[in-house]
Amino acid sequence: MTDSLTELILATLAFVGGHFVLSFRPVRAPLRARLGAGPFQGLYSLIAVATLVWMVLAHGAAPDIKLWDAPTFVRHLPLSLMLIAFIFMVAAMTPRNPAFIWARDARLGDGPSGIFRITRHPMMWGVGLWALLHLAANGDAASLVFFGGLALLALAGPVQIDRRKRAEMGAEWDAYAAATSNLPFAAMISGRTRIQWREIGWFPVIGGAVLHALVLVLHEPLIGVAPARFLAGIIG
Repeated sequence: MTDSLTELILATLAFVGGHFVLSFRPVRAPLRARLGAGPFQGLYSLIAVATLVWMVLAHGAAPDIKLWDAPTFVRHLPLSLMLIAFIFMVAAMTPRNPAFIWARDARLGDGPSGIFRITRHPMMWGVGLWALLHLAANGDAASLVFFGGLALLALAGPVQIDRRKRAEMGAEWDAYAAATSNLPFAAMISGRTRIQWREIGWFPVIGGAVLHALVLVLHEPLIGVAPARFLAGIIG
């Protein structure tokens, strides 16, 4: 194992582990009480940004150690499905998102609406889908560590978020959670809610499409890989 791959592993452990440790109630509660809500959130954000930057830089410096060769259809999946991930991410960017820090005092009496009927953690599922798609398509050791760490955080994080919200909000959170689900569409399939497409609106769809287009254009100059050219090759 090379030093640069070791550094990526350490950076990923710091980023993912930092989130879990600072969200762990026995750590979070006394630290937040001592620092105050604002300073604690500032510390949390500073650690998250710093470790993410370290993670990105370490990924860029990591060697190309191929673990598997993804078939063409798997390499095509990020191009096909990233739009869904971006729609989830854009739809999650609202003060109505009870999982966000700025919504910790939000009133949940009206129950979930919009994208939150599909899943109460759309941002996490959007990031998780993005990470898993890129992990499968790339097939190298650095991507396994980088995207695997992000996928772990995105897909395991909601469990910890739910526990924290239940501890903070009690029955109000339980009632909210009962009308939606962590797993996308699970509440709809079980009959606990119905999707109201008008509540979602066009903004997340248009915003997700614009973000998807920008990523296609900027991916090569920023990342060094040209997904748009790859798509043209498949169509051609």
